[in-house]
Amino acid sequence: MTDIKYMILISRQGKVRLVRWYHTFTAKEESKMLKELAAIVLSRKARMCNILEYHDHKVVYKRYASLYFVCGINADSDNELLTLEIIHRFVEIMDTYFNNVCELDIIFNFAKAYDILNEMLMCDGSLVETSKQEIIKHITHMDAVETNDNLNRVFA
Repeated sequence: MTDIKYMILISRQGKVRLVRWYHTFTAKEESKMLKELAAIVLSRKARMCNILEYHDHKVVYKRYASLYFVCGINADSDNELLTLEIIHRFVEIMDTYFNNVCELDIIFNFAKAYDILNEMLMCDGSLVETSKQEIIKHITHMDAVETNDNLNRVFA
């Protein structure tokens, strides 16, 4: 089982595009981690290992196109390869939902990216759903409910 502490999406320019904290950190710690992790991950060469030690935990990251997907996990008990699979599944689901996802899809539809992440991971960072079909089904259902609510407001 993997207990994710955080998931951060960082652009190649070092801009944070998405961040979800699954463990409690102070605002100062969060800010410091965002700066340090962006610098560390962006400075690593493409052929270097995607797993590294960072303070009291491990960082697992993967680059897809212009984005780095960065996760923090427990150093002694969590599975790094499972974390890479969770990152890959998140990318696959966003790719299916957005029809070939790109950084702009995440920037302009960040709420949907968070919805997908929320369908995959519980609020404590544990994996809750792995099925692409189930997650896409839930997200499209939420879209339909949202559309109906908007229509009801217009015609009310």
